[in-house]
Amino acid sequence: MGRYKRIIRYFAALLLWLNTGIVIGKGPDVSAQDAGEIIRKVDQKMRGEYSYQELEMKIVRPEWERSITMKNWSKGSDYALILITAPAKEKGQVFLKRGKEMWNWVPSIERMIKIPPSMMMQSWMGSDFTNDDLVRESSIIQDYDHYLDGEVEYDGVPCWKIELIPKEEAPVVWGKILTWIDKDYNQRKVEYYDEDGYLINTMYLSGIREMGDRIMPTHWEMIPADEEGKKTVINVMKAEFNDPIPDSFFSQQNMRMIR
Repeated sequence: MGRYKRIIRYFAALLLWLNTGIVIGKGPDVSAQDAGEIIRKVDQKMRGEYSYQELEMKIVRPEWERSITMKNWSKGSDYALILITAPAKEKGQVFLKRGKEMWNWVPSIERMIKIPPSMMMQSWMGSDFTNDDLVRESSIIQDYDHYLDGEVEYDGVPCWKIELIPKEEAPVVWGKILTWIDKDYNQRKVEYYDEDGYLINTMYLSGIREMGDRIMPTHWEMIPADEEGKKTVINVMKAEFNDPIPDSFFSQQNMRMIR
């Protein structure tokens, strides 16, 4: 099952980047409603109501690199279907997310694998993410209190700096998240901290250009704080938004059929 766990984690990584940017803030001079509007615009830009994307993901280590290409279809935050198109040994693998449930279709053995909730809190082999972060088993909106920590400059660009603190009893991995969002509603940087306040991962978003009907970051890098030479990179190769996709598309039956 080691191979399947690795692929599950690749899927989780993709879901993270597809849903990145969902963070909310509040500050001394900005109402919670204003901060929420910032985040809704970020989310709408990154995902839209419907989306189709072609992506390349690279896991980089000092001794090796691994690449995977994928096609992704999503509807809101509840539905996602991913088809792995390369490399050859993983080609044809399909992943489905409906609400908080996930499945993996493995055509080589004609097997449908249910991904249990118990795996969501684990770190995945060879990556820089936790499964909970990546598939958003926990709700960033519901499980965190959010604060707008003023306006700052990042990489020469004016940004809102937003802090997320988990609510009491919330089943989340991170002790704190900080994010920087520019005035065009592009997320530029995200820092992930553990419960003791130590920085664990930093995500950098760049390559802002036109994709489909919008301008958005197309190059994302997740870099662990204390592991030199390690990172995970995703490049958006193609993106289309807001072409309606029926709920029936996100089904176990379609997992077996899609190419």
